[in-house]
Amino acid sequence: MRQFFKVRKAMAVLLAGIGIAALWGFASSDDRSFQMAKNMDVFNSIVKELDLFYVDTIDPNKTIREGIDAMLYSLDPYTEYYPEDDQDELEQMLKNSYGGIGSIIRYSPKTQYTVIAEPYEGMPAAEAGLKPGDILLEIDGQELKGNPDVSTLLRGQVGTSFHLKVQRPGTKKPLEFDIVRRSVQLPIIPYYGTMSDSIGYINLSTFSGNPSREFKEAFLDLKRQGITSLVIDLRNNGGGLLDEAVDIANYFLPRGDTLVTTKGKIAQSCNIYKTLREPLDLDIPLAVLVNGGTASSSEILAGSLQDMDRAVLVGTRTLGKGLVQTTRPLPYGGMMKVTTSKYYIPSGRCVQAIDYTHRNPDGSVGRIPDSLTMEFRTRAGRVVRDGGGVTPDIVVEPEKLPNILFYLVNDNLIFDYATDYCLKHATVPAPEQFEVTDADYADFKQKVMAADFKYDQQTEKMLKSLKEMAEFEGYLEGASAEFDALEKKLQHNLEHDLDYFSKEIKSMLAVEIIKRYYYQRGSIIQQLKDDPDLEEAVRILRDPAAYRRMLSAPVAELPADSTGRA
Repeated sequence: MRQFFKVRKAMAVLLAGIGIAALWGFASSDDRSFQMAKNMDVFNSIVKELDLFYVDTIDPNKTIREGIDAMLYSLDPYTEYYPEDDQDELEQMLKNSYGGIGSIIRYSPKTQYTVIAEPYEGMPAAEAGLKPGDILLEIDGQELKGNPDVSTLLRGQVGTSFHLKVQRPGTKKPLEFDIVRRSVQLPIIPYYGTMSDSIGYINLSTFSGNPSREFKEAFLDLKRQGITSLVIDLRNNGGGLLDEAVDIANYFLPRGDTLVTTKGKIAQSCNIYKTLREPLDLDIPLAVLVNGGTASSSEILAGSLQDMDRAVLVGTRTLGKGLVQTTRPLPYGGMMKVTTSKYYIPSGRCVQAIDYTHRNPDGSVGRIPDSLTMEFRTRAGRVVRDGGGVTPDIVVEPEKLPNILFYLVNDNLIFDYATDYCLKHATVPAPEQFEVTDADYADFKQKVMAADFKYDQQTEKMLKSLKEMAEFEGYLEGASAEFDALEKKLQHNLEHDLDYFSKEIKSMLAVEIIKRYYYQRGSIIQQLKDDPDLEEAVRILRDPAAYRRMLSAPVAELPADSTGRA
């Protein structure tokens, strides 16, 4: 009851403030100020009327929070409100850390239990001895079955401890652990190393925390190992701190170059970011891997290196997030992450792909069409475009994963097989040498066949749709024999599909198995064995002449003479 009166008192203070703002608005001659005050007054009145007359008692926190969230989402997905109770979420985003055990967990609606999916190397879960596949039964005596939000119980104040009971596959009795929560730092550079021909590789997963320091250490270590070129992997890097992207670009660009300009409504949002330090290496050839998950600060780094003709970009077009957010304090311990500006990289382009200010009548938004984007020029004069992310210099079409693989992952058959595999193999070779053998795959096939595994085949779906359309348009009767023959040809054959797509399934099995022994680092090494983007990056770095041509100014076309000869 005391908490309820505190909330009512807070609402009264809020509504009184809104009323003052309304009076100020009416006194103003500015029509926009009047409209702002009028609508705040209307909102004030609606809340009061609901509180007085709605048939059920409303929850002020829930009702107004939903109104706030809807208002902010109508602007863009990145402007968000964090009340005092959610500050840990914001801190994790900014610092790339949180208090917990350091593990990915997975809830299964089928079993109603949460399992350990992937412990982070060196974190409390791994050090305590938790393994992928462990089923979480109890935390401090609290039953976990049917609770899909176990993560809130695992996280907590750094230094606090809890008692965990798990059931491990292959063991009869539950295992018990006492675990102390620590500040969990997600891996910023989960893997770096050297490849053949003295090519270095750095996987940069985030720009939160202090990635510029870790990147510098990794790069200098690779230099000591004798690398002569470098691949920077920014795929699926969702960004983070703008300053960190500028600092890393500075390692390869001269001091004093303008890399980013931000432009917003107020003067504080308009800034120029330049390289402030002496570079580490101005000459080493660079290739940067990007994809649709490369966003924000990752696009600043990749786009700046492209605009300055300092690196060849390989992969697929990036996400296209050219918006900058800052945090603003709010009453009662709250914070708001708000979009305050757009950023522009050296060529002058903004990579923002979606114009949130111009929505469709139904409220939806779409990417800016290529026809409406504008041309810009790199320092050497190469053409680049704005408004749709960063397009790589070498576009690699993404591989299409087979439909069966999605269902094998979704039904946990690959995860469960990896768990069984680990029970039978105490150790495995290093990630560079590990492979799923034909005997291993035959064992996996047998388990899938025995599991009564079902999945949708796209050919069956399309054939069914075609047959329905033929019947609707009156063609089925004359083509029924052909449809029957085709249905027999395309009949569901699980064993055939497991054999036909064995390469892709083996690759997924290998990744899931190897990370049980060598964590995220091992899974990255395994994935790099068959990586079309990396293969293209290595190809261009091995060909210095082609590399230089790709980053050079386009050759001007000579005018043709009267005979048509150039």
